[in-house]
Amino acid sequence: MEDRVPFGDILGEEAIPERRPRMEIEPLDLGADVRAVGFELIDPETREPVIAAEAAVIWAATLRTLAGSKPWTLDFFAHLERVREFCRLRGIAFREPNSHVLVIDAPALEHLDALLERFAGETFGVRSGGTAISGDATLESSLAERGVDAYHAAFTRYLFCGVCDFENGFFTLLSERLWASEVIRLVRPAVADFRVDVVRPA
Repeated sequence: MEDRVPFGDILGEEAIPERRPRMEIEPLDLGADVRAVGFELIDPETREPVIAAEAAVIWAATLRTLAGSKPWTLDFFAHLERVREFCRLRGIAFREPNSHVLVIDAPALEHLDALLERFAGETFGVRSGGTAISGDATLESSLAERGVDAYHAAFTRYLFCGVCDFENGFFTLLSERLWASEVIRLVRPAVADFRVDVVRPA
């Protein structure tokens, strides 16, 4: 596998305009009983995923914007010892509803950036609205058994559930209330400071 080079200094004055990262957002067909929106964050020239710190700040802004004023969480269900240690070292509050799931409630922005960068190589989840903060024993038990597949039966109870695969540049949003057009309208201004082109593929 060839080495991936982080996308340049997106925030700095020396960013290369012609290499603006692109976030492609479009509806996904995951079956008749699921409404989904796919996000892909890429270098438009190579179609390689945008990675590292440059990607983390973009994804952080995206997640916070999608959640808006609703409560939201990050759900981890693999390599929990690494996540636990990372949180303890940085004073990030977390809870463990069972022995196989670790939940972080609405992390502060500086913590969110760090979490998304550090654990980009993991697949983890996010949910907003509903009982995200107060706890959802049914979903959290299912996450322990089925991982992200557990969101399939639960997403209708939330504003959205999402699957984060940031190492590969992907985010999959499951929601009955957020359409692709609405998501683009929300996300475009939220990531404007990072000079990201937010588009719906033709």
